[in-house]
Amino acid sequence: MIRSLPKKTWLGIVWLILFVGVVTPFAHAALYDRSKERVPLPSPIGYVSDHAQVVEREWKDRIRSVCTDLEKKSGVEMVIVTVPSIKPYPSAKEYADALYAKWQIGSTQQEHGLMVLVAVQERQAAMTLGRQMLPAVTPEIRHEVSRQYLQPAIERGHFGEGLYRTAVALATPAQEVRLETPSRRRIKGLGVWITLGTTGAIVGFFWWLSRPDLRHPYRRIQKGEYWGTGQGGFGGNWGGFGGGTSGEGYR
Repeated sequence: MIRSLPKKTWLGIVWLILFVGVVTPFAHAALYDRSKERVPLPSPIGYVSDHAQVVEREWKDRIRSVCTDLEKKSGVEMVIVTVPSIKPYPSAKEYADALYAKWQIGSTQQEHGLMVLVAVQERQAAMTLGRQMLPAVTPEIRHEVSRQYLQPAIERGHFGEGLYRTAVALATPAQEVRLETPSRRRIKGLGVWITLGTTGAIVGFFWWLSRPDLRHPYRRIQKGEYWGTGQGGFGGNWGGFGGGTSGEGYR
């Protein structure tokens, strides 16, 4: 029965199978992306954005103090976030990346920011860092912090203490990052040279004022040949001229 199908029918079936196999995954991905776009992400409410309301006030104050000190010392902005759920995002990492970009954490182009996210319902945690933070807060550090503090806090439900210890452990290497750019260092060095040059010019000017021989318009003065010293023929001529004027003609 199947063998009796005409050749055109077989070609139609093959094209239908190919169409379904190729188009369906793209359509599913497009619907998934649109569903994520329709889900509103929460807004920031400070260094500790406890949208899941699982962090006690005492721990919030401690975490906030750590984040404030870190930003004052280095300019690095660290934010701790809790959310009830990350749906429809498949992982806490994707949710954290989207939230990091929306909140524009960190300085220019979000390169000096650090976010720690905890999803309570999914029992997942994630960290998102700016590009300039990666050399300081290495994957090894993030893995160790997650193993020691984040995961035990999620398993036991002690979110406040766990997030506080996480913040302290991440702030230690993060404070080594500085926001000074090379251009600022060059400008600072230029100012030092300008100051030294100005000081040298002033000292040289006063030294020049203290040496009148250096300011005289005639080069002979600079060599010590002063007028009226009697060293030249002027003194002898004046003596002879005097002798002549004291003769008989003036009596």
